Amino acid sequence: MDFVINNWMLIAVAAASGAMLLWPVVQGGAAGGLTPASAVLLINREKAVVIDVSEADEYAAGHVVGARNVPLGEFEQRLPDVVRNKALPLVLVDATGGRSGRAQATAKKLGYDKAQALAGGLKAWKDANLPVEKA
Repeated sequence: MDFVINNWMLIAVAAASGAMLLWPVVQGGAAGGLTPASAVLLINREKAVVIDVSEADEYAAGHVVGARNVPLGEFEQRLPDVVRNKALPLVLVDATGGRSGRAQATAKKLGYDKAQALAGGLKAWKDANLPVEKA
């Protein structure tokens, strides 16, 4: 017991460093998302529709090949016109993956139960050496 009392700061540092090592695992598990490889399988096998929720200028600078642009600000109004079949899987993409998570929640609210956000966004797609096109 004397060891714990005399070395409380050392124990606190050890606990904090352990928590920092586990944080990426906890964060990755909570964030979920679709990996680029899983997205390609979904696109090829289940005819998933890729929706880029970036703004028009970001979309024009580069996007997943075949992606349709529906900016996040217009997402709730325009998605039903762009994708009429709610049974199709959706792959939601933006530059880094931040906005696509919000778009996923909106899509599920609209009845698109198979909507998934691409983890890491277009950056992860490019890092996986997958094709990108410019408008």
